Amino acid sequence: MAAKEPREQSDGSELGTTARQMRAAQPYINAVWKLVGGAVVGVLGGYWLDRKLGSGPWLLVGLSFLGICVGFYGFLREMARLGRRK
Repeated sequence: MAAKEPREQSDGSELGTTARQMRAAQPYINAVWKLVGGAVVGVLGGYWLDRKLGSGPWLLVGLSFLGICVGFYGFLREMARLGRRK
């Protein structure tokens, strides 16, 4: 059984259609991960500190808000960078 040779595309690359679409979507996926990551780190950090210090929900609320703000800032910064590139 012979190994299947990758077909060369009209643009000279050997990537398939799905691989090219995934490569094109990669910057947007990174931007969404920055948004989600900031919020998750804020929530988990606030929860951990509240349990460690016994400070009630205040650190959870404060760090969640801060994490969401940082996530939005990273998301908007990434979108602005992508907008300048095009």
